[in-house]
Amino acid sequence: MSSTVSVVLLVIAGLVLVVTNLPRRDRATSHREADREGVVVYWRPGCPYCMRLRTRLRLTGLRYSEVDIWKDPDAAAFVRSVADGNETVPTVTVAGRAMVNPSAGQVLTAARAEPQPPAS
Repeated sequence: MSSTVSVVLLVIAGLVLVVTNLPRRDRATSHREADREGVVVYWRPGCPYCMRLRTRLRLTGLRYSEVDIWKDPDAAAFVRSVADGNETVPTVTVAGRAMVNPSAGQVLTAARAEPQPPAS
């Protein structure tokens, strides 16, 4: 019985890793097309810090865009420009201000401090 439980837990853990590592189609964009006045999360596949931040932000309902730096050389260059030459992710911009490896709380605090655009 315990081996069955272990297998089930491993499968669930694997699914969680896959799901949290996938880009969200409704949020995926490029560095050029990202909303510079909003929240942009720069990430890369396989990064556990990115997975954690993106999962926590999804649960908050915050509107943001995601840019995969491995698919977008301009995004990777931007991240290096704000992270002392390193491709440190997650890097998040809120209204153009960069934060390297922030917590979800830091992102939410920064986003709340910015004026919200009017609903269209």
